[in-house]
Amino acid sequence: MESSQGQVLAGMLDAAEDASPVDAVEAVTRELGAALAAHTVSFLIADLGGRALVRLAHVPFDDAGRARRNGDEVATVLPFDGGPAEQALRSQTVQVLTQPDAWTVLAPVTDRGEAIGLLEMVLPVEPTGRTLEEIARTAHALAFVVIANRRHTDLFEWGQRTTPFTLSAEIQRRLLPASFTCEASAFTLSGWLEPAASIGGDTFDYSLGRDVLHFSVTDAMGHGVASALTATLGVGSLRNTRRRAAGLVQQADAANAAVAEHTAVRGSYVTAVLGRLDLRTGVCALLNAGHVPPLLVRGGDAQPLPLPRNFPLGMFTEADYHQGEITLQPGDRLVLVTDGMRERTAASLDLLAMLRSLGDLHPREAVRALADAVLEVAGPTLADDATLLILDWYGGHRRGRRTSAGADPQRASGASD
Repeated sequence: MESSQGQVLAGMLDAAEDASPVDAVEAVTRELGAALAAHTVSFLIADLGGRALVRLAHVPFDDAGRARRNGDEVATVLPFDGGPAEQALRSQTVQVLTQPDAWTVLAPVTDRGEAIGLLEMVLPVEPTGRTLEEIARTAHALAFVVIANRRHTDLFEWGQRTTPFTLSAEIQRRLLPASFTCEASAFTLSGWLEPAASIGGDTFDYSLGRDVLHFSVTDAMGHGVASALTATLGVGSLRNTRRRAAGLVQQADAANAAVAEHTAVRGSYVTAVLGRLDLRTGVCALLNAGHVPPLLVRGGDAQPLPLPRNFPLGMFTEADYHQGEITLQPGDRLVLVTDGMRERTAASLDLLAMLRSLGDLHPREAVRALADAVLEVAGPTLADDATLLILDWYGGHRRGRRTSAGADPQRASGASD
């Protein structure tokens, strides 16, 4: 039953390289199953809505029941029900289920906090502690196989889409970062977008440099394709200037000019909060362009941050932009939201109270808890996109990553990974 971790990983990598991108994950799981003498091994990917797992399979015959099909590809949706699979993904812990003559192991497939899915193995004998450690490490390695191969195929994206996308949703999807979560020694960041029935032009973005973290949340005026195109102008301009090492004011100036000049709908604009965090000192520059103020959670209290007021991007071509600054303390949580979290029926949600209660949750789980709360009070169909970005600050490059808890040292006791 026991096997060398090096041999298992080497076999996985060889199998992944030998297979096509479409077949790579199945090839890797077959290799792992053979190494551990498993009855079955499969990969379950998290759906884009964050509320289900999806089992992908390639089958030449019709045995998929009510599963979605695309030719011979089958995607079976397993909604979260509070059971072991959901617990394994949300808590980032290996779960073991005992059945007659078999043991099922569920291991998180995760990279830097991005919960990609689960590795599911059915074993003929009860796994030892060493075997569970090996499975957990292998599941982590499987995350890299998925990330590397999903660049080359639509299969994983198709499987994750448990509801059809409109054209505007397709455009909006391309504006979001490849991973919604990023863990590092100094911080953890996670974003979430809960779309309206008619896409409302929301986006979030981030990029990590050696000693700086750039991040933003934007909201383009209107709905549908026109709003998605305006958002494309805003995000494209911000990324372009950011990649040329421009500061926040210069980024805002350029985006303001780009939206004003090129938008197809006269009078369109984009509200935004732009941030730049120095990872050595915790000094965070913030620029608010007509947007909902950022929120700071510190010591169990949550309050809006006072910042210089600026016009939205694209509203006035001659607008001047000014940034503010805050020095984050270890345990601080910075929260950016769009007006979909505060307007209309969503206004009945006491956002500040919820933020005070979620300090022990990992940002990945906190954004989902807030999205669920908005859907509960304003759903099931939202009138406007609801977007969140949560940034936990730990205090410089001095600690390991915390995979399952928040930043507040008074409340969080998650283990490092």
